[in-house]
Amino acid sequence: MNTMQLTVDNDVDKMEKYSQAVDLLNNGEVVAFPTETVYGLGAVATDDAAVKKIFAAKGRPSDNPLIVHIGNIEELALYIEEIPEVAKRCMDAFWPGPLTIVMKAKQNVLAPSVTAGLQTVGMRMPDHPVALELLRTLKKPLAAPSANRSGKPSPTKAAHVAEDLAGVIPCILDGGSTGIGLESTVLDVTLEQPVILRPGGVTKEMLEAVIGFVLEPNLEEQKIESTPKAPGMKYTHYAPNAPVYLIEQEPQIIAQAVLQLQQEGHRVALLAPTPFCDLKANFFFTFGDESNVEQMGAVLYDALRACDKTDATIILATSTELQGVGVAIMNRLEKAAGGKWYK
Repeated sequence: MNTMQLTVDNDVDKMEKYSQAVDLLNNGEVVAFPTETVYGLGAVATDDAAVKKIFAAKGRPSDNPLIVHIGNIEELALYIEEIPEVAKRCMDAFWPGPLTIVMKAKQNVLAPSVTAGLQTVGMRMPDHPVALELLRTLKKPLAAPSANRSGKPSPTKAAHVAEDLAGVIPCILDGGSTGIGLESTVLDVTLEQPVILRPGGVTKEMLEAVIGFVLEPNLEEQKIESTPKAPGMKYTHYAPNAPVYLIEQEPQIIAQAVLQLQQEGHRVALLAPTPFCDLKANFFFTFGDESNVEQMGAVLYDALRACDKTDATIILATSTELQGVGVAIMNRLEKAAGGKWYK
């Protein structure tokens, strides 16, 4: 399959390119497009045959539910049985934006493959001009997980999508680099107490300022649930080719680890804030300023993908504080590492 890459960032002829993407989607195909979080791989969410092409392209397990993206808040009532008051307050505060809200789905409206057998569905309105233009031109909902091979770091550039899916999908809408770089926060409002199923750019603190107390289970607590209600709760994600180990953000500990691993014959890639650049790892990829967690989030997946372009045999990634977006960063790093810490 030939994969078209259509640049729509600051392009005077972009409406023709949106039309090409819309035609593909209306004909049951998948299209990759940018959001403010990561690039998504979209198919019309009411077309089960089209949605199944997402799973096939990604190599994604079919029991992993998909998030549905809409272009206008008025569309929500078409797909949701009842919109709780707490959800309305969250939408007023954070939509469009990086917040997915899990609510009870209307029966027999969305494709069965979207909900993976659940009675709920995660809905969001992305805050990206390309995503919104695509959705509003299409006038249909798009089911869209991240546009990468399942288990690999999520794509924050069109080039990342092409690395994984060129020749597999028909079209990539190139809208430049995404902004936040981490997938959306997923909030389940179907329970008595709202629960964060996946941390992201909208933090627990931000949510609690709007709706009061919100539960946020850690990675181990999330595993107790046998059936996931949100993407990323059941399978290892975000992993580059070489094994990843988390390590404390202490220069002496890291220096000793790098030396020991090199003596064992490893080529070490270190993912850490800028001040750690002189610790003599074979490869160094910076998260940026350790005090700027938003910056760290924006470059995390790019750094993990950069490791795949080296011959590193092991990756050490420094931990960060569990505050604000730092919770989302650690969530992704723990999944990339499969929970492994360097000892």
